[in-house]
Amino acid sequence: MANITTVPVTKLGIVGAGSVGTSLAYAAIIREAAREIALYDIDATRAEAEGLDLAHGTQFTGASTVTGGGDIEALAGADIIVITAGARQQPGQSRLDLAGANIRILEKLMPQLMEQAPDAVYVLVTNPCDVLTIAAQKISGLPRNRIFCSGTVLDTSRLRWLLAKEAHVLMTSVHATIIGEHGDSEFPVWSNATIGPVPLQDWRVSGRQVFTDEFLAAATDDVVNAAYRVIEGKGATNYAIGLAAVRIVEAVLQAENAVLPVSADLSGTYGISGVALSLPTVVGSGGVYTMLEMPMSEKEHGQLMASAEQLQGELAKLGISS
Repeated sequence: MANITTVPVTKLGIVGAGSVGTSLAYAAIIREAAREIALYDIDATRAEAEGLDLAHGTQFTGASTVTGGGDIEALAGADIIVITAGARQQPGQSRLDLAGANIRILEKLMPQLMEQAPDAVYVLVTNPCDVLTIAAQKISGLPRNRIFCSGTVLDTSRLRWLLAKEAHVLMTSVHATIIGEHGDSEFPVWSNATIGPVPLQDWRVSGRQVFTDEFLAAATDDVVNAAYRVIEGKGATNYAIGLAAVRIVEAVLQAENAVLPVSADLSGTYGISGVALSLPTVVGSGGVYTMLEMPMSEKEHGQLMASAEQLQGELAKLGISS
């Protein structure tokens, strides 16, 4: 009798068996994001152990198979590869400080990955992810749609969590987005933020305006510095970014055409080229489709340009031409 399957075999490759890579794998198993999950790390012993630990729990989840090890050939034929490997961000260290060391890692890694999975979509989570996206694109020669980073997907979730808590509504009813650099120059687009159909600053709780200018300024600061606070307390951010990355994986593997604030080479959007910045973006089976130009105020447009200029300056310092 022939083997019968009703679920297409999809393969997720994860580079890096540290706290982010393993959290991503764990979330992918629970959410049944892919049929096959391969975890690769140069620390083969760690990767094998993490793979075993995850595989031992698959009786209680879906049909995923999980492997872990130090052989990059395990990633062969992956439909999507998420890169989490790199130098770890230290307390007080900005994401951009990590750039040089992690570009050197990508120079060795990308050609090996391309050999194993030439048709994959590549998603970077390693920081500073915007800078590394441009570097990895130039190293690999991949088109912009097939190599991008997690951008402000997590930052946007942090923002919506804060707003939902204050408004006393479900997070999915909050429509607000963080755009720009995944880093210190990111910002929320307050001018078109809503809860349901209601403009954010018109929202009332017991007749009181809760989203004052003071609250919005504090919320912006909270989101921009959230990662630093978590790193200071526990050494790394891992669970939330693992879930955020799996949401991107699902959009690709399930051909969702979901709108997510990922970061890719803008290539002319808003007149900006040569840098990767987060904007609401249609993400589907081939990766990035369309980066959307959203309505924003003159001030917010200026913030976007400033964010682009900051990253252009960093790329220039690193010798990466735009």
